[in-house]
Amino acid sequence: MKKFRVIFMGTPEFAVPCLAALYEQCEVIGVITQPDKPRGRGQKLMPSPVKAWATEHDLPVYQPEKIKTEEFTERLEKLKPDLMVVVAFGQILSQRILDIPSYGCINVHASLLPRYRGAAPMQWCVINGEEKTGVTTMFMDAGLDTGDMLLKAELPIGPDMTLEAVHDGLMAMGAKVLMETLAQLSDGSLTRTPQTGESNYAPMLTKETGHIDWSKPAQQVHNLVRGLNSWPGAFTELEGKKYKIWLTKKTGSKTEAAPGTVVKADKKEGLLVAAGDELLEILELQAPGKKKMRAADYLNGHGISLPAAFV
Repeated sequence: MKKFRVIFMGTPEFAVPCLAALYEQCEVIGVITQPDKPRGRGQKLMPSPVKAWATEHDLPVYQPEKIKTEEFTERLEKLKPDLMVVVAFGQILSQRILDIPSYGCINVHASLLPRYRGAAPMQWCVINGEEKTGVTTMFMDAGLDTGDMLLKAELPIGPDMTLEAVHDGLMAMGAKVLMETLAQLSDGSLTRTPQTGESNYAPMLTKETGHIDWSKPAQQVHNLVRGLNSWPGAFTELEGKKYKIWLTKKTGSKTEAAPGTVVKADKKEGLLVAAGDELLEILELQAPGKKKMRAADYLNGHGISLPAAFV
């Protein structure tokens, strides 16, 4: 395979395996990632996972607040890359930047395009109850995830599979699909497929996205919980206090109780809550000021006095 001169753009943990694969087989001449952000209780400035990996491997790192400025665009032009690879970077590229590399800009997107364009494809696939997702590589254009598709790989989504499991599966898959894409680009066998057919948008998540509406069917609540595990987490309130719900299980038991009613709160029989059509069991939760724990362990030490209802 040709040893491409590559500029890599990415930010979260999801992007790191792609950078590592490029490091092994290409010449990475620059890594562009988002500026350090304050994290934790002390709000200490912390590097992105991509910056941390690049620094450990002595790669040059750039962290522009805005990538589309004249000054930074000129810097990219002077690097004269063969190729740019973008994986969950977090900023939109200008057409001028897209035109810099001689072989174009390739994006690794965590969905089966044209479905789930946008910022949070993995999360919305799970929230919407999809049975499969995957990774698509594409040549980037000025639109939002609208460029010509290159290669795809699929990942089945099991009925209880959480976002975390989907993320980890696609993260490993992305690096493999990327390197196969570059191998075909190198030998001239890579084909482009324009995006046609049904598409939809996967908007950025907010904390409010996770607010559970117990009047929804149990399946929808279950999908929301697993689709937001591990960020930002689904949540509900009891007596004005916020509880995060991390794992649930459908019971199949119909109920006439009002949505949100806590029907059972027993360490042996479980924590059962009425959804719109049936009872849903909460398996793992996080009470205010507490760590994430199994519902049985929480009930063993704290208890929920009935009658009670989540809202």
